[in-house]
Amino acid sequence: MRLNLKSKQENTYDAIVVGSGISGGWAAKELTEKGLNTLMLERGRQVKHIVDYPTATSDPWEFPRNNRLTPEELKDYEKQNRTGYAIRHSIKHWWVKDTEHPYTEIQRFDWMRGYHVGGRSLMWGRQSYRLSPMDFEANAKDGIAVPWPVSYDEIAPWYDKVERFAGINGKKEGLPQLPDGQFLPPMEMNCVEKDIKKRIEAKFNDRLMTIGRSANLTRAHNGRASCQYRNMCIQGCPFGAYFSTQSSTLPAAMATGNLTLRPDSIVTEILYEPETQKATGVRILDAETMEYKEYYSKIVFLCASAIASAFILMNSTEHFPDGMGNASGELGRNIMDHHLNVGAYGTVEGFDDMYYYGRRPNGIYIPRFRNINEKHPDFIRGYGYQGGASRTGWKKNIAEISIGAKMKEEVNEPGPWQFGIMGFGEWLPYHENKMYLTTEVTDKFGLPTVVFDAGAGENEMKMREDIKIAAAEMLEAAGLKNVGTYDDGIALGKGIHEMGTARMGADPKTSVLNKWNQVHDVKNVFVTDGSFMTSAGCQNPSLTYMAFTARAADYAVKELNKGNL
Repeated sequence: MRLNLKSKQENTYDAIVVGSGISGGWAAKELTEKGLNTLMLERGRQVKHIVDYPTATSDPWEFPRNNRLTPEELKDYEKQNRTGYAIRHSIKHWWVKDTEHPYTEIQRFDWMRGYHVGGRSLMWGRQSYRLSPMDFEANAKDGIAVPWPVSYDEIAPWYDKVERFAGINGKKEGLPQLPDGQFLPPMEMNCVEKDIKKRIEAKFNDRLMTIGRSANLTRAHNGRASCQYRNMCIQGCPFGAYFSTQSSTLPAAMATGNLTLRPDSIVTEILYEPETQKATGVRILDAETMEYKEYYSKIVFLCASAIASAFILMNSTEHFPDGMGNASGELGRNIMDHHLNVGAYGTVEGFDDMYYYGRRPNGIYIPRFRNINEKHPDFIRGYGYQGGASRTGWKKNIAEISIGAKMKEEVNEPGPWQFGIMGFGEWLPYHENKMYLTTEVTDKFGLPTVVFDAGAGENEMKMREDIKIAAAEMLEAAGLKNVGTYDDGIALGKGIHEMGTARMGADPKTSVLNKWNQVHDVKNVFVTDGSFMTSAGCQNPSLTYMAFTARAADYAVKELNKGNL
């Protein structure tokens, strides 16, 4: 180990934020706007808005081999390629190479990662839903894990705040299980979706179909342009039309003059002073020079992702043999995700003279209807559906395609309408679902790596079967033809919503964090990514991370000003 020992004064800040994704961007924005001199550390490379989106305006035909990687190239992405985002030339620069950043699976775990400024805020699906009062009450009601130490009413004003800044489009529906928010105008369903909505709601009095709530701007907002309906979000949006660190929180933080951004900085551990029982900063490995450096601050915000933040706490063993914040033994445990890749599909007759405008980067949403008023006999909690209707293209006739005028007619005529829905189901927090570190396998920097040992329980399997059955039931009732179901298998990580590795709770004996996202044992360390989640709900969680991060930053600054940190 080569130590670069610069003066402590030169490397001292009011706050350090670890990670630059959705949570890290919000932490940096809120802390700097409240006057704190803040250092943001990102383990990956620099990515600047617009100029570092190399494929943002590239069309599919501009990439070699129909945008596919060769089998040899895919060897670097064996696990990253498991995600629904197949690794293509157009987006491969966002994903880490598994050969450089390995991990071990006792049970299958699909850990999808992007190491760069902005993190997965550049890659996410942008679906943005609030958890509901029943989600915050569920653990206590069901006697599962530990109760949430906060209520919906405490978080609601913070949902308001982050929605107003980020720009969330959606339609208010007045459902208790899916609270309404501060929405921009909703996107519009296409003609088939509107018809299926009517049919489903006529047949089922407990089910509603609405347009998805997504972080795509439907009108200019906060200096950002509205969505252009390109549906190329993951390639980078030069219009800033979806919420990302680069388009939203980072410019706001930079505008204060209080932010220093340092990419290529791998935080390996949190520094700690036993006499004060406080963290004093972090140690990093410079990814370019391979030098270790130390940075100091009054508070530390861990926002590196549920797995990476737990890694840093686990690796902070100088004064905590079992890892910082692990007095309860819950650090790295209770891993949750949302199980998906199960649902139904069918074809829709009629509407042959109808089409839709552009490529809407958003689908429909059917909110949870299970275990709300009536208890299901086989499982607790619930699920929602995402999906949509579209027309198949010219490839329908590829097997017998002709030439000349006949071919031109074929390729210009869209195929039949199809509609499909996929369930997003809640995963319960099981103590035995865990991650831990090993030095037997190291990454390209020689650092320890993660071992996953986590799987599904009986509740997940029974819920999954119901997701499939109920999906087909709805589509058949709506009059679709050729209805089929699918189940592509269940594994944690596939939803890319990993959560729960440092859960919050009221009792330090059973949780890692308190209600303000503070580590119980080290009050000036805050963890505000998916680590803190006490239960998962069935809603996409990123909006909840934003709200809790803004709330924790507000609390941290107030406590700092009182001299309590």
